[in-house]
Amino acid sequence: MDWDSRYAREDYLFGQAPAAFLVAQAHHLPPGARVLSVADGEGRNAVHLARLGHRVTAFDISPNAIAKARALAAEAEVEVAFQVSTLEAWDWSEPVDALVAVFIQFLPPAAREAAFARFAAAIRPGGLLLLHGYAPRQVGYGTGGPKAAENMYTEALLAEAFAGWEILHSADYDAEIEEGTAHSGRSALVDFVARKPGH
Repeated sequence: MDWDSRYAREDYLFGQAPAAFLVAQAHHLPPGARVLSVADGEGRNAVHLARLGHRVTAFDISPNAIAKARALAAEAEVEVAFQVSTLEAWDWSEPVDALVAVFIQFLPPAAREAAFARFAAAIRPGGLLLLHGYAPRQVGYGTGGPKAAENMYTEALLAEAFAGWEILHSADYDAEIEEGTAHSGRSALVDFVARKPGH
């Protein structure tokens, strides 16, 4: 998929408001946390986290998305370190207090497994993962996301992928969401918030 072309539009493909998941679960973050938001798109989630007082770094593969994200941050009068990068090219060696990944389901299972390993390594001991995406039945709803059920999440899949982590919140549910034109209508959603072992 050519994400840069998808983002080459005046309006915001996924809207400017943060994902409801992030609004509901950001209370788990410690004050002034160092947060990395991966595949952040047009900045709606990173800007929300910066507004809450966190030190946010975010990246996306699309230069068009990052340009819009920088404009959104400027409008909100917050600082976010936005960069253009792929998951594979990102420098994962800098530890973070929390990693946020919202609707990153362009990844097939093998690539997802590799990405999850990178996420786990980047989060400091005692740090947090906030992950949000679609459940497999979303394919039948057709209101957003890829048409590949194998790319979707289940609670069991995530619990296994992050075995040994303390699960703070895990849920599989349907909700009506309005996130721009790309995510609109009844949606099958999975939330996962977990703490990495250690201190």
